[in-house]
Amino acid sequence: QVQLVESGGGSVQAGGSLRLSCAASGYTASRYCMGWFRQAPGKERERVAHIYKRTGSLSYSDSVRGRFTISQDNAKNTVYLDMNSLKPEDTAIYYCAARTVPGGCFSRNEYDYWGQGTQVTVSS
Repeated sequence: QVQLVESGGGSVQAGGSLRLSCAASGYTASRYCMGWFRQAPGKERERVAHIYKRTGSLSYSDSVRGRFTISQDNAKNTVYLDMNSLKPEDTAIYYCAARTVPGGCFSRNEYDYWGQGTQVTVSS
């Protein structure tokens, strides 16, 4: 019932910035988590940031804290990831995800809806 459509990926030089967007459609009520994950080739998909919707609490992984910001526009049913001071090690496919049943937001297996992914490439 929930569809997630991502945009904003691309290529940027180290030190630059990008904004990723994820628009949700369909059933948008009773969402407990909205998250951003990323996956580099040969590596596990890892959590980047999430919003716990019931309280508005924000959380970030250690590798992006202070550089990335997750936010949302409820009127547009859209979640954003603002990425600043990008590094080559940030290169990955980035996914947005939603959890629609009660529970936690920290692990990828807790989410039941996923976007298609968008490539972010950071060059030196």
